[in-house]
Amino acid sequence: MNLIEQAARRLEQLRRSGVEIPSPAQHRGQNGNAVNSIPTATGTPAAPVHPPVRAIDQTMASAKAVEIDLQRLGAMGYVTPESPRTQIASEFRVVKRPILRNVYDKSAAPVERANLVMVTSSLPGEGKTFVAVNLAISMAMELDTTVLLVDADVARPSVLQRLGLDPAPGFMDLLSDPSLALGDVLLRTNIERLSILPAGKSSGRATELLASVQMNRLLDDLGSRYADRILLFDTPPLLPSTESAVLASHMGQLVMVVEAERTAHQVVARAMATVETCPVVLPLLNKTSRTDVGNYYGYYAPEEKPS
Repeated sequence: MNLIEQAARRLEQLRRSGVEIPSPAQHRGQNGNAVNSIPTATGTPAAPVHPPVRAIDQTMASAKAVEIDLQRLGAMGYVTPESPRTQIASEFRVVKRPILRNVYDKSAAPVERANLVMVTSSLPGEGKTFVAVNLAISMAMELDTTVLLVDADVARPSVLQRLGLDPAPGFMDLLSDPSLALGDVLLRTNIERLSILPAGKSSGRATELLASVQMNRLLDDLGSRYADRILLFDTPPLLPSTESAVLASHMGQLVMVVEAERTAHQVVARAMATVETCPVVLPLLNKTSRTDVGNYYGYYAPEEKPS
């Protein structure tokens, strides 16, 4: 491999990782504008190279910054970066590991759209929002993982309330108003590598919007444009609504929250049948008194309002 080929390969690797490469030399094009170039072995500029401007950087630059009260969050029993050694933090390290393996192609078989992950349950009140928020924060605490937490429970949104944040436009507004851009509704938090897309204003046409062509385009756009981050969706319970079954058809992974000693086996089986199109379904046992982390896939969460 000659010098030019080595330089080109290295540049392509850096471009794929999102690093903007300063040009070692410039020359003037026919229109007199300076263009980036790579010097050849003889010093003659090769073809111009223009590193792409990453869409996620532009979007995050325009996102509204919000402050989460981490002390309040920790007191409520949630994972926080300030308390990385709590029992709940340890348990979510176990919960997130197989999901991250799938995202980063470290599992036995590749998972399509593995960075699109939804959290749901069979019935209300099993703790899915508690799981979604904790999972998002725990994943964002990884050194090389960024997370967009989407409140897709559009009928009963609660992510912002759990985090102590004011209501804001979001997911449903993007679907109903094509003039809005993601940066107009995205929230950038004080937890590094965690951003939030709120549910937005409620709509009587929620199911229709979630099943619309616009929804398909939005999810395809999010999944492909932001392939370097995990999109985690807090979605409605499966059995009382149809929205989650629609969303599941777009996801690569699904976390099914099951409340211990309450949700019957046949109820879980019915719910599972509605999401058969999702490549990976991971059950998570919630509100169990067992605390032997690593011996089961589940954790204890305090009682909470239906979500």
